[in-house]
Amino acid sequence: MDAKRYTGPQAGSQKYDLLTALSVAGLSGSPGFQTSMLRLVALVTARYNWGRNELTVGQREMARLWSVDERTVKREIKRLTAASILLQLRPGVRGRVAAYRLNIAEIHRLSAPVWDRVGPDYADRMAQQAPPPAAPTVTQVDFAAAQLADPPQQIDPPAGQGGPWARTLARLAQLEPALHRSWFAALTPGACEAGVLTLRAPSQFQARYVQTHHQRLLLGTAQMEFPELRRIEICA
Repeated sequence: MDAKRYTGPQAGSQKYDLLTALSVAGLSGSPGFQTSMLRLVALVTARYNWGRNELTVGQREMARLWSVDERTVKREIKRLTAASILLQLRPGVRGRVAAYRLNIAEIHRLSAPVWDRVGPDYADRMAQQAPPPAAPTVTQVDFAAAQLADPPQQIDPPAGQGGPWARTLARLAQLEPALHRSWFAALTPGACEAGVLTLRAPSQFQARYVQTHHQRLLLGTAQMEFPELRRIEICA
């Protein structure tokens, strides 16, 4: 599912509709899920960067916003990413905070059964905004049981294609399917030494284009699977 960006004349009302979806979905769920959705709504309202379509907030700031400790923040973020409500763009490494993106398709799926409780006009608008259906790739999480336990990771490598680069491609396919199809899927890994990952592209043009235009996304995603990674070099 291609990432939806809330820009243009209708962006303001669409943001309100999305926050409403999170709210009513939370209110219809278990107490643990209600708490998670309330925290997420507060976080998105206060700190989501709609222009870049990402959330970059440190755990200390989240803890202050939610009136909890940082350990609770870690558990909450793990629950939200395990449920694929939040997608992680890049990890927090070397003093840099982690980055996340709202998974609009999953939020629509979770909230669709309760749209009519807001009103028929709201249900119609949300149906028009809903992304087309895609094959399910999420892990269902029991938020009530997850209050005291860490959930599993939400992304598995494609069958028969284990390893950190395969998992990186799986993450990219979930985050940016169109970019994955056009630019990332054909990249093949070489050596990863001294914090530098070497990739090979089918052509010099593709290598240069990815290096110039998509380096930030590619590096951030790869760092979740290559913890010591500092740089990516792409050659043909």
